[in-house]
Amino acid sequence: MLSSQLYHSPDEPQLLLRFWKMARGFWTGRSAGWAWLLTVLLVATVLLQLLTQYYLNFWNRDFFNAVERKDGKELLGQALRFLPLAAASLSLAVFSVWGRMTLQRTWRAWLSDELYRYWLGRNRFVRLNSVAGDYQAPEYRIAEDGRLATDLPVDLILGLLASLLTAATFIGILWVVGGNISVGAGGLTVTIPGYLVVAVVIYSIVVAATTMLIGRRLTHVLEENKRTEAQLRAIGTHVRERGEGVAPETEGEDGLRAIRPALKAVIAAWLDYCWQLMRLTVITHTNSLLTPVIGLLLCTPKYVAGTMLLGEVVQAAAAFVMVQGACSWFTDNYPRLAEWAASANRVASLLLALDKIDEGQRYDESAHMGS
Repeated sequence: MLSSQLYHSPDEPQLLLRFWKMARGFWTGRSAGWAWLLTVLLVATVLLQLLTQYYLNFWNRDFFNAVERKDGKELLGQALRFLPLAAASLSLAVFSVWGRMTLQRTWRAWLSDELYRYWLGRNRFVRLNSVAGDYQAPEYRIAEDGRLATDLPVDLILGLLASLLTAATFIGILWVVGGNISVGAGGLTVTIPGYLVVAVVIYSIVVAATTMLIGRRLTHVLEENKRTEAQLRAIGTHVRERGEGVAPETEGEDGLRAIRPALKAVIAAWLDYCWQLMRLTVITHTNSLLTPVIGLLLCTPKYVAGTMLLGEVVQAAAAFVMVQGACSWFTDNYPRLAEWAASANRVASLLLALDKIDEGQRYDESAHMGS
């Protein structure tokens, strides 16, 4: 019954919804208490790290203002003021690593247990071959794609939260410290309020749009890469199992003929992936080089005019980098988002195939009862 059904590949929203339907159980089932405690602790850590960065930004202003005045006593005071801020930043960074990895480890353990239970229960792993679909190498999907599907969301969501809060906080600093700027052209003078904020928003939109345009195929490329790798492993396993008890000289040649096309497909998929990452690296690396320079250049006219102190230039430039970095969360994490989507899709396609087994069994049972 199941083997005769035509297979229609589900679209990505359907796959991600199926993945989340199972994965969210970590926060709603028996593990919810520990899961929510870790989540709250990590959010609190993000807030405290942001507060530390906020004070460090003002420390930059005061320190470089003291440098400009050549005030040795003030410089010593600022050096002493830096020590607790550095200690707080280091402590929070270390705790953040522990919290993130603990949440990732416990979520992965929970999800893997659920996936193995679902795959092995009611002999689904035996009957899986009768289902049309994309579910090859299910044990690899549970082990490897299950790991990536739980590791990456923790990093990505915490990074997104930190970026949103950072942007909201440091945009205020940019607006106040940068102030307005007047630009004259053709006998007209135009005043741009909060010009540093306007500049960072426009620049970030351009970078994000360019990233989306260049990397629009990355999720598909990653899925194809994982599919070919799984196919190569499956063929290798099949050759080994067939070769046991068969004359090696006979089975070896047949095995090579089967493996070589699969290996060629793996290398081709990796080459495609390499080209995608190279193109994205051009954007991300150029962005990391230009952002600090752009921030300083935008502040230079006001510093030369004497309307901005050296400390304020450094403070505004640092805030510009912070805001642009926050706005570039999507750009910087685009490859990781694509990798997570590819892994989550592969876990979900396995779940959908297992769902069909139960649906087919219920259909057969109802048909039997009707007869």
